[in-house]
Amino acid sequence: MGVRATELRKGTVIEKDGDLLLITEYIHKTPGNLRAIIQIKTKSLKTGQAGNMRLGSGDVLEVAFLDKTKAEYLYRETNGDYVFMDSETYDQFTLTADLVGDQMGYVRENETIEVTFHDRTPIGVVIPTSVVLEVTEAEAAVKGNSATNVKKDAVLETGLGIKVPLHVSVGDKIKVNTDTGDFQGRVKAE
Repeated sequence: MGVRATELRKGTVIEKDGDLLLITEYIHKTPGNLRAIIQIKTKSLKTGQAGNMRLGSGDVLEVAFLDKTKAEYLYRETNGDYVFMDSETYDQFTLTADLVGDQMGYVRENETIEVTFHDRTPIGVVIPTSVVLEVTEAEAAVKGNSATNVKKDAVLETGLGIKVPLHVSVGDKIKVNTDTGDFQGRVKAE
């Protein structure tokens, strides 16, 4: 399906020269009286290689047809691959760390998420924009250090390390933005 360059967005997957390219950054520029210029940064889903493309507003690109399926994240193998199980068929499959990148730091084992497929091949995961995770390790706050925006290191239950405010301690459940990795707030226990 052909789509004009002005209709592309970050996160769209396009097909070019037999490769699937994930758009990681989209910039639309209109310098003065000149025609619009669209610059996109891409990441190959086959090789993991990054690239840049400069397009005109009239250029047409092929958008890849993708399927999304609910799958349960089971575990991480010793080689770094992630093992999933289809929630409907119970088939197991793996995704490499190159494909999912840092996103799996926000997913707990045995949690169900959406996995993206192209021609029955898994190519990525879809995670929510924010998640609630428990703090398993946190530095002790230093008394008297109450300047605003002071942060300390913390480790979440998935092993992800982030910066949190001084008032956060081990056992707290916190909300984290998955796009930026930023602390969004504490969540009260239910």
